[in-house]
Amino acid sequence: MEDNFGNYFNQTGKVAREYLETRLDLIKLQAAGKLSKALGLFFSLTMAFLLFFFVIVFLGMVVGFWIGEMAGSFTIGFSCAAGLFVVLFVVILLFRKQLIQRPLARLLIAELVDEITDRDAESDHIHAKRERQYARKEEPVDDKPEDPGYVPDDEATENTMRG
Repeated sequence: MEDNFGNYFNQTGKVAREYLETRLDLIKLQAAGKLSKALGLFFSLTMAFLLFFFVIVFLGMVVGFWIGEMAGSFTIGFSCAAGLFVVLFVVILLFRKQLIQRPLARLLIAELVDEITDRDAESDHIHAKRERQYARKEEPVDDKPEDPGYVPDDEATENTMRG
């Protein structure tokens, strides 16, 4: 009798360790997924800003040469282009919330809401499937259980009886 209890607790300890290891692996994978999504968003925004920067620089050069040709002095042309950049900088500085901070916040919130919505939809799908199965009093169709820590009763009692 004591041997059966010892074997039961031994098997339960093994199952608990395996569950915790699997749970830890799942948390690591979820963290890696979120980190990769955040890094992807960060690098795509960085690339967009770099491309925007180069476009502005080349447009400034075009404007500088164009005004220089019109005025007959490249010094005046590039000074006017620099003045346009200063005005653009002041406008961006004054309206940074409307032009930069709010759109970025909306983008990040939209990404998070999409992820939460996808997770909720997946969860609703699983719960609806279970409810349909219970309503029809069917056994689950899947070979694998929905819960990764689930151990069928027959298997658990079989393992404790081996002793």
